[in-house]
Amino acid sequence: MALRSEHSRQSILQATMKLIDERSPDSVTVQQLSIEGIAREAGVSKTTIYRWWPNKADVVIDTFLEHHILATPVREDLPAIEAMREHIVALANVYSGFEGRLMVQLLAEAQYDADTLESFKRHFWRPRREAVARLIERAQAEGSLRDDLQPESIAETIYSPLYFRLLFQEGSFETDAVLAGFDLVMQGAARR
Repeated sequence: MALRSEHSRQSILQATMKLIDERSPDSVTVQQLSIEGIAREAGVSKTTIYRWWPNKADVVIDTFLEHHILATPVREDLPAIEAMREHIVALANVYSGFEGRLMVQLLAEAQYDADTLESFKRHFWRPRREAVARLIERAQAEGSLRDDLQPESIAETIYSPLYFRLLFQEGSFETDAVLAGFDLVMQGAARR
């Protein structure tokens, strides 16, 4: 893989975000986005983009991750339950805005393109799922959660309502609503 300059990388990611940012009057959807448009906006060649990313979906995923991970940290410096509460609230805040609608577009693209789905899982879903599973395992080790439950099952129960709200545009991303669901799950998963 060719070494890429940080300047070119940032130019490409910023150009992609500018093009898909619905707050911009000239924005396009992920489906309408093209490598040609990204290259033109970034001031690079299509070859430069293809040297580092196999398709536009991977560029969009990296653009999304560049912003998303910073806004939704999975902290290790807090007690695990507190870190999960903070993460679920941060995720709800992000998903209530533009990035939530971008996530829906990425998920829609992934339904029709196996390569996009695999890329999305590899770059976003699996690493985030592993980070949350480690957090749940830590909560179990701290004695906050039952250790007879699989971390993945707890994570699915915590996070599924957010994705339901996101995909169906039903329900609230307000902190109180999100934490009410989180607390309900925690009651069922708490060590007795």
